[in-house]
Amino acid sequence: MNGLSLILVLAALAGAYMAWNVGANDVANAMGTSVGSKAVTLRQALMIAAVFELAGAVFVGGNVTNTIRKGMVDPMVFQDDPSALMFGMLAALVAAALWLNLSTLLGMPVSTTHSIVGGVVGFGVLVGGGDAVVWTKVGAIVASWIISPLVGGAMAFLLFRYITRKILENEHPARAIKQRAPVFVFLVLFMLVLSLIYKGLKVVAFPPSQAILLALAAGVLGALLSLRPIARIQPDRARSRRGRLKMVEAVFRPLQILTACYVAFAHGSNDVANAVGPLAAVLAVHESGTVIMNVPVPVWVLVLGGVGIVLGLFTYGYKVIETIGRKITELTPSRGFTAEFATATTILLGSKLGLPLSTTHVLVGSVMGVGFARGLGAINMRMVRQIMASWVITVPATAMATVLLYPLIRSVL
Repeated sequence: MNGLSLILVLAALAGAYMAWNVGANDVANAMGTSVGSKAVTLRQALMIAAVFELAGAVFVGGNVTNTIRKGMVDPMVFQDDPSALMFGMLAALVAAALWLNLSTLLGMPVSTTHSIVGGVVGFGVLVGGGDAVVWTKVGAIVASWIISPLVGGAMAFLLFRYITRKILENEHPARAIKQRAPVFVFLVLFMLVLSLIYKGLKVVAFPPSQAILLALAAGVLGALLSLRPIARIQPDRARSRRGRLKMVEAVFRPLQILTACYVAFAHGSNDVANAVGPLAAVLAVHESGTVIMNVPVPVWVLVLGGVGIVLGLFTYGYKVIETIGRKITELTPSRGFTAEFATATTILLGSKLGLPLSTTHVLVGSVMGVGFARGLGAINMRMVRQIMASWVITVPATAMATVLLYPLIRSVL
């Protein structure tokens, strides 16, 4: 095996390891609130996430992979030494994967996007200097650390306050949910279909007017189909208020599962790039012998990333699922639905504005927004501080790890 082939094999192994870590840490974004609210069991959550994560990664993951492999660092800076780009991407993969592994051991939901960006930026500055890094993209990511949790949290706060006042605190909560459930179904399907078109299904180019019409049609159809099962709710059957509230939560359960499926699909379609983007860059250099990144991303690369994510979810994902689902604030289906819906909507808005949002940051901010709506005492502030601290140190940690790993890998290979 020659040197170039060895680098490619090692990059594939590192990509698979990174994908495993993405599944172990980041898939909790999609299923953590559903498990925490008991809308689904952990086993059911794993099965749902496996299907939608793999589908999103394989069918629409190639677009974001291109951004990771050639959007953070200017490949032309390395045209005189293409191997430097290969070694750098390999070092970034290993550094980000090790950081995610450590974070998962501690049960901390860090951003896989920021992990791999930190690694890529680290080797870019080390080898090519400051001019090698596309600082506008890095600046947008830093801004998203602040913007996305605040927007998600504010949206979740307002939505849950509305649900609390109009439904949960209503004298007849079951009657109130019967009146408003079709509206919620419409909103969920409208926003999720629109989100899939803008955020996930980038291989299909819909004009804005057509996308909105499709989303409206999906929302109206869903609302109409929900009328019959909602009509079966018997508000007077449960005599106690606790029993009536249980009926309300039962209506929110399928809504929450639907939003969780969307977040899983969107996560697979976007975050598989964090695992296989650098691998795709190594493969492009390997096949062309230059730093020109016009080689398409092979399907096997996306499948490798998708399968790795699923394996990570099944073998170790429960730790971060427990953190998001149980350790920030107590969740019920109505609270979990609120957090997931706010997350999906925020991601849609960010995508439309061209902001690179972190699903982890948005969801944690949304869960906190639900907690604030219930009162400050409902939030585990100690856990929140630990999570935020892990966010702050992710990029410098993976950047420094890459700086240390790069010369070591290059000297060995």
